[in-house]
Amino acid sequence: MSEGDLTDPDYYLNRELSELAFQERVLREGIDERNPPLERLRFLAFFTKNTDEFFMKRVGGLKQQIKAGVTRTTPDGRTPKQQWREILDAARPLFREQSEYWERTLKPTLAENGIEIREPDELPVDKREQLQVYYEESILPTLTPLAFDPAHPFPFISNLSLSLAVLSADGNGGTQFTRVKIPSNQPRLIAVPGSGDQYVLIEDLIEATLDLLLPDLEILDVSKFKVTRNAEVRRNEEVAEDLIDMVEEVLEERRFATVVRLEVDADMPEESVSILKDQLDVQEREVFYRDGPIDFEDFFELVDLEYPDLKRPDWTPKAHPRLASVTSDAGDGATDIFAEIRDGDILAHHPYHSFEGTIQRFLDAAANDPDVLAVKAAIYRTASDSKVIQSLIDAADNGKQVAVMVELKARFDEQNNLEWVRQLEEEGIHVAYGTVGLKTHTKTALVVRQEDDGVQLYSHVGTGNYHSETAKGYSDLGLLTADRDVGHDLTKVFNFFTGPTLDDSFRKLLIAPVTMRERFTAMIEREIEHAEAGRRARIVVKVNGLEDPAMVAALYRASMAGVDIDLIVRDICRLRPGIEGLSENITVHSIVGRFLEHARIFYFENAGEPEWYIGSADWMTRNLDHRVEAVAPVENRQLREQLRFVLEASLLDNRRRWVMQSDGHYEQVTPGDEPERDIQEILMVATRAAVDRGHGPGLEVDTDLVEGDLLVDDVPEPAVDSGSAEPDAASTDGDDVAAADGVKAAKSDGGSTSLFDVHADRWYHPDSETYDWAVRTADGERRYFKTRDGARERLRAEYK
Repeated sequence: MSEGDLTDPDYYLNRELSELAFQERVLREGIDERNPPLERLRFLAFFTKNTDEFFMKRVGGLKQQIKAGVTRTTPDGRTPKQQWREILDAARPLFREQSEYWERTLKPTLAENGIEIREPDELPVDKREQLQVYYEESILPTLTPLAFDPAHPFPFISNLSLSLAVLSADGNGGTQFTRVKIPSNQPRLIAVPGSGDQYVLIEDLIEATLDLLLPDLEILDVSKFKVTRNAEVRRNEEVAEDLIDMVEEVLEERRFATVVRLEVDADMPEESVSILKDQLDVQEREVFYRDGPIDFEDFFELVDLEYPDLKRPDWTPKAHPRLASVTSDAGDGATDIFAEIRDGDILAHHPYHSFEGTIQRFLDAAANDPDVLAVKAAIYRTASDSKVIQSLIDAADNGKQVAVMVELKARFDEQNNLEWVRQLEEEGIHVAYGTVGLKTHTKTALVVRQEDDGVQLYSHVGTGNYHSETAKGYSDLGLLTADRDVGHDLTKVFNFFTGPTLDDSFRKLLIAPVTMRERFTAMIEREIEHAEAGRRARIVVKVNGLEDPAMVAALYRASMAGVDIDLIVRDICRLRPGIEGLSENITVHSIVGRFLEHARIFYFENAGEPEWYIGSADWMTRNLDHRVEAVAPVENRQLREQLRFVLEASLLDNRRRWVMQSDGHYEQVTPGDEPERDIQEILMVATRAAVDRGHGPGLEVDTDLVEGDLLVDDVPEPAVDSGSAEPDAASTDGDDVAAADGVKAAKSDGGSTSLFDVHADRWYHPDSETYDWAVRTADGERRYFKTRDGARERLRAEYK
């Protein structure tokens, strides 16, 4: 296949439809009966939250392009209008399935177990009377009916607001339309007094008591509706005099942006639908008819109820075994955190390790240690009551030099970040809040400390935000290191945040947008060269998204050269695996579990001299070209062992893992006759074991459970006898087949034969979509391998 063929649109999936496919996998968890009921409800709520954002950002952006007359096609050959239409068509059945499953299955199941969403008119008279008293005292005064008629213009409908559309008789044979906004500052779920965990929805209560709000009206119909507006509102940074003013204008304009979706009750009369379509300027295809609740996001409140039998056991993040006993000083024989980091790199893995006991402790120590000279941090998102920000303020109060980069353009966190900027500046801290043309997406911090042997640099490079709350639900990694080269590189990055230019020369870090794309591409090309020369070549990458066409093309070239590639891509993936002659050596996996998979890990086998990296960047064009990102090498052997465990256990997962087919659809892997393996449960067990063991690595790697063929150390390239043909291996299982192997074992007569011939009864090809090799161990177990090299090494080690 020629290089020109790699631009064929048939080889690329659509970015937007791929993201929607991820939301479908989230929905599948919401209807998977293997999940306990409240866990299913949590996924249904996430599906609403995620698709709201998807319509605001992605569909909103497409509508902007359509309005601007853009007809340029994406790598998959679609125009903005074609994408818009296909998205609406693909989304419609998903919303229908969400509603149907709630109404027919999950709502009755929860009711059987004591959690009920009731209709007000179903309640006993005394309960209705109590609710009416509550309504009159607490809700009614907050409501404002807004009529639409010649004397009253159509009211503004804010983004994501839930409303009632009321049709009433006007006394002249016509109808009157009135909008009643459901107050967002009141609880959506209203407890039925004295009835345990029974609730009514506020919109249903308002509808049931509408005569108190609109007395003396002949009400013909009441229907619920919800409006979603475009959030893809931008300002020209080049002409903005002040970035803060620009962001505030964007937030204000977002309130009035174009409507991209209208959700209505399934039985809303055509007259109400027509008024809403006309006044909101939406087309029929943008109207989604919903049975049951229109918005599920508020149901997160139910997930938090104390029903242990209806949910998964809670997970409490653990102290990292190397940081459990450290303090901010070295008194009473305790070890300070800087001494522990200097003793060897530390890998924190959230939410298995607590954010407070790792990264927050690092920043607290920096703020209070008298030997610390300076603290620098890049904030993309943080909690509304952030202890991270407080640590930075404490550092300034304690006389440290403090510089903070706060990204004001972090979507949907702009307002929160604006507040932090103001508070930091009031404390006299130097704040940089954005760079023209780039978002700052690094998750990095730098501590400068005066020590006996000179100034030492301590760095944190992570995959997740400095956000204590999301650290409980996002799976992320963070490297704490005293590596001077990493600290030197971070110094350059922070100088860019406050200075005029970004250096393009770094010792160890891969930094976007200056070196990262080039370095990643070079590493892929290097694997191609190794494969073509018959050396070890393999790539395993775990990211949130793979969208960049150039990176996809590079991976296609690697596959064609024989490089074995596993891609663990949580959501967006343009690449099509399994196409003969193009990508048959690539497998694309996606894991959807109780924690949002958010860590980025990169493994390149490099002919037996492996390289491992973690960092903030996905393989998306925006990350590689339009954001400041940082990816760091992981060189410590123990930490590589932990990363290998994460990747290999992920590839063995048969409960949460999905595998993409060549047509772009995903199939979920199931255990079959094997024990169930859930990567996130495995990591929880490994973390508990590490804590029980005491001081040491953050995970207790279970080599009996997961032992594959990724390398943590350099290995010599074995000698290859290229002059003799490979004999077939004997088969002891019905599904065993012959193997070819380039490494020979000596025969007693002086000749040579394959290790697979010598141990023909100890290996076979399993019936597996993921693993091509299986080895029977001396203790009667089986170990599975992706590549021939891994199986061969296991045979050699097992049967010396």
